[in-house]
Amino acid sequence: MEDSEIVKLYFDRNEQAITQTAEKYGGYCTGIAMNILGSSEDAEECVNDTYMKAWSSIPPHKPSVLSAFLARIVRNLSFNRYKAAHAAKRGGHSFGLILDELGEIVSGSESVEDSVDRAELVKELDAFIAALSEEKRYMFLRRYWYSDSIAQIAEACGRSENSAAVELSRIRSRLRRYLTERGFDL
Repeated sequence: MEDSEIVKLYFDRNEQAITQTAEKYGGYCTGIAMNILGSSEDAEECVNDTYMKAWSSIPPHKPSVLSAFLARIVRNLSFNRYKAAHAAKRGGHSFGLILDELGEIVSGSESVEDSVDRAELVKELDAFIAALSEEKRYMFLRRYWYSDSIAQIAEACGRSENSAAVELSRIRSRLRRYLTERGFDL
């Protein structure tokens, strides 16, 4: 079923919308949640919550790209679940490592968030990512949007794990320089 037909089911308040969403995007959403949470039970709960959140969000929202809309929901729900599960201690799952890698670029302190206009930061991030080669963009997004492991990225790109890790490190360094040159206090 086409995405536009699925969205129409949501607008019609037809429960088949959830069934069709699960059939078409269940594996996709589960993969994102699993990469963040590392637990099939937690991932399954987040995916089910994603369907319910989509149900309550469509309408009024009318996503033009349903997969991106669902990815955003499942990522946010998974991040929240991850933070709640690891509030008192740092877990052994690789997602903590991913956050550490990005922490090299943005400190996450309140003073940075207070001083940076989010809209401008998003604009600059979009420009940086758009300027990357197709392979580097793929690697960056797979790591920091979809939370794929270095091994998964290396395999998909036909590289060694070390090569992929080094390339991601270089991209993060370039991003840091890029943002610093544009006046962002990192």
